[in-house]
Amino acid sequence: MKGKKILITRNFPDAGIKMLEEQGFCITLWDSKIPMTQPELIEKAKKHNAVFCTMTEKIDAHFLNECRHLEIISQFAVGYDNIDISEATRRGIPVGYTPNAMNQATADIAFGLMIATARKMFYTHNTISKDQWKTFQPKAFLGMELMNKTLGIVGMGRIGMEMAKRCRGAYDMEILYHNRSPNPVAQERFNARLTGFDQLLAKSDIVSVHCALTPETREMFNRAAFEKMKSSAIFINTARGMVHNETDLIHALETGQIWGAGLDVTNPEPMDKDNSLLSMENVCVLPHIGSATVESRNTMSIMAATNIIEFYRNGTMPTVVNPEVLKGL
Repeated sequence: MKGKKILITRNFPDAGIKMLEEQGFCITLWDSKIPMTQPELIEKAKKHNAVFCTMTEKIDAHFLNECRHLEIISQFAVGYDNIDISEATRRGIPVGYTPNAMNQATADIAFGLMIATARKMFYTHNTISKDQWKTFQPKAFLGMELMNKTLGIVGMGRIGMEMAKRCRGAYDMEILYHNRSPNPVAQERFNARLTGFDQLLAKSDIVSVHCALTPETREMFNRAAFEKMKSSAIFINTARGMVHNETDLIHALETGQIWGAGLDVTNPEPMDKDNSLLSMENVCVLPHIGSATVESRNTMSIMAATNIIEFYRNGTMPTVVNPEVLKGL
């Protein structure tokens, strides 16, 4: 491992970086708050054996063609839609990622956004800073209660399971879910029912998105989908911004097709400061902070570093997207 050069593309938590330094790797750290442009990334990657990156880096066919010498890419994220996995696999480059590190943290954000949206917390907070809180108004800022509502989860993976647990335990919600395959554990623990997508939209009071971004899920929440939801429904997205069409979401909110929305991810990202969603009474938006806890980010840093260390130590990776590459090494 000594002498291997690792390009670290962002100022990640120290836990993982220290591990790499202790193992004798030569570290190059990009510590600017602004990510590298792709030309900058390519130029620097050409001088390194491995890249420790995250979702802000575009690891596409062009990058991989220019940096075909790379031995490993280790991603600080649970998602990897910024990486052309098929091209990396074709070139024999294993890609690591950090699943499960953010399950609790992201579910907390989804649960919190649901409550904040239902009670218009962001909007009413802003009335104070704008000096608009003058007196008690019996009919102002009325929200909705969540007890006994129906939760529809799109993507019943580990984060979806955590969201279901919170909503079932706190509000005794009925749980519906739409998934590529049945989740027997969710059915046993929460009496969750697998439904078709259209049925979930029609019956759910809260629709919470926890699926991966794939060609099938890209902008699956569009005008047609929002038109199938209840006019009293809340849309929550803590997965990927591109799962929803933002123009269609704005239209659905402005026309009353749905009641409210809570977003930790936007389309595009980052969101423009003048986006009309930011001034809507029934909308709460966060700047993609689902994994932003000390515990979660430290774990992600350690997992990403461990993938690199184990790859060079024994040719394995604890969490790898394309394990078939390792078999051929």
